[in-house]
Amino acid sequence: MHRLRTRWSALAERVDRATPADRDRSVDALRALAILGVVLGHWLVTSLTSTDGGLRGVSPLAHMPWLAPLSWVLQTLAVFFLVGGHVAAQGYASARARGVTYGSWVRLRLGRLFRPVAAVLALWTLMAGGLLLGGAEWDTVRTLLRLVWSPLWFLLVFAALTAATPLVVRLSPLWPALVVAGVDAWRFGFGGPAWIGWVNVAAGWLVPYTLGAAWARGAFARRRPALLLLGGGAAGAAALVLWGGYPASMVGVPGAAVSNLNPPTLAAVAFGLAQCGLALLARGPLARAMRRPRTWAKVALMNLSAMTVFLWHQTAMMSVTALGLLFSSDLPGLHTEPGSAGWIAARLLWLPVFAAALAVCWAAFHSYERAPRPRGPVESLRDRRPESVGELSHA
Repeated sequence: MHRLRTRWSALAERVDRATPADRDRSVDALRALAILGVVLGHWLVTSLTSTDGGLRGVSPLAHMPWLAPLSWVLQTLAVFFLVGGHVAAQGYASARARGVTYGSWVRLRLGRLFRPVAAVLALWTLMAGGLLLGGAEWDTVRTLLRLVWSPLWFLLVFAALTAATPLVVRLSPLWPALVVAGVDAWRFGFGGPAWIGWVNVAAGWLVPYTLGAAWARGAFARRRPALLLLGGGAAGAAALVLWGGYPASMVGVPGAAVSNLNPPTLAAVAFGLAQCGLALLARGPLARAMRRPRTWAKVALMNLSAMTVFLWHQTAMMSVTALGLLFSSDLPGLHTEPGSAGWIAARLLWLPVFAAALAVCWAAFHSYERAPRPRGPVESLRDRRPESVGELSHA
């Protein structure tokens, strides 16, 4: 154990020395926290129950609505887009200053974004075919594929906003927020078609993305604007939930009449504003925490594998659930109906097992996240430019 601590301390010191002195480490810390929120959120509010020899997806939130505050902590997508807009705006400005064309810049960023996706799609296409040929029910296979591929919508939206960075970099967040408000008023207040809500997939996430671009321009150098975001967003989200008829959960709940996330609603946008305000206020404490080499090394290495973690965490959970069926079809917290506090306690005990399965996935697939000539983590940190290390395309 002492030897492992010594080796970890040495690696942490190397990572710390390899990091450019002018790097804003709080950005990486925010990204790492957002990734952790997504992973824990999916592991805690997504359950696969065993039914008639198959698996079906069930949300604990549908059985225990009092867990809705959990979604306020673990639904961290607004922070993803905040950091994404910040990094993209800085990166594009830097690329232009170096004479890099828009085409070269966007190809580089989107290549980093989608290269690891190919491995996920290829493996699960083969697995789905094998399961169907092996006699698995279509409903079970569809449930598994939905869990694997559902996070990919985030990548598509993020890729579209990244490609549009030169157009939206100076757009005020007020305009996409007004679009979301108008769409919600139309579909909820005036009986508009449900499909119009999907306009909010772009408009809703454009709000934190443009806030990130404003951050890159120095709009949040003082605390007052971030405080206004936090207070105004929290008050707006609370009012919309209490008196506007929006659900309290900030993630989708199967069977619910309205989802705050699919597509995003005005309540989700208001909540995201509060979340962004809190994230911006946390920059100072996070920057101070990142001065400690061991803490920074964990965050830096997490960012270097962020896409792998994001893409494979659902596969890790499903693998443990499927392997558990070899021992029993009624393992508490894994196959049982999520309808009690006992299920929550049991689920928490499974989290380390999910993490171990994710580590196996990381060992097998993290190389797809690297450049064509892979380097070690320390060399990767040293060689990448400050604005591109661990970009959100890796998240």
